[in-house]
Amino acid sequence: MSIAWSYSSIKTFEQCPKKYYHLKVLKDIKDSGNEATIYGQEVHKACEDYIKDGVEIPEKFAYVRKVVERIAKQEGEKHTEMKMGLKRVGDGYEPCKFLSEDVWWRGIADVVIINGSTAYSIDYKTSKNARYADTKQLDLVAGGLFVHFPQLDTIKSALIFVVSGDVIKKNHYREHMDKYLNTFEDSLDRLDNAEQNAVWNAVTGPLCRFCPVVSCEHNTR
Repeated sequence: MSIAWSYSSIKTFEQCPKKYYHLKVLKDIKDSGNEATIYGQEVHKACEDYIKDGVEIPEKFAYVRKVVERIAKQEGEKHTEMKMGLKRVGDGYEPCKFLSEDVWWRGIADVVIINGSTAYSIDYKTSKNARYADTKQLDLVAGGLFVHFPQLDTIKSALIFVVSGDVIKKNHYREHMDKYLNTFEDSLDRLDNAEQNAVWNAVTGPLCRFCPVVSCEHNTR
């Protein structure tokens, strides 16, 4: 497979190969997002600015203060909005730059705290609750961190839903690194097949009306 992928891109492919084709391969359409995604980006930026530079949280995001204050007090080397790349080398992986020509996977960790052989990996979520929480994103980031930081044995990961206060935790261990990075193996095989055969079939569903590919016959807009 020649296409670099990420958690968000493979989820787009699973949702609809045709949408993926236009956004990630042909790139003739750009998804500008909606109010919810823009709001989420603003929250992430506020949290990043506080932990990285001590910039006060804006009043409209006051509900996240206690969360980021606790994170900021955690001992260790802190990284915010950390971009990682991995390339395949034989049956293994090596770290590379996010935009390297030979990058295989790309991931961004909201907050990473390195403390000896243990790391904390945190991903903020601005959805109303944890009903549709997906820890596969945590798996991928943990796998990437194990490759980039060979000294790590354990990663304590968490999805923090800053609106509801829900926290989904998961511990990751170096001996399972390959398993984490193969989380989407079946979907990647299907993506490889779609690329090789140039077949990007549309999948219909309730989200079609929000899709930016308005030329698709299934788009009700």
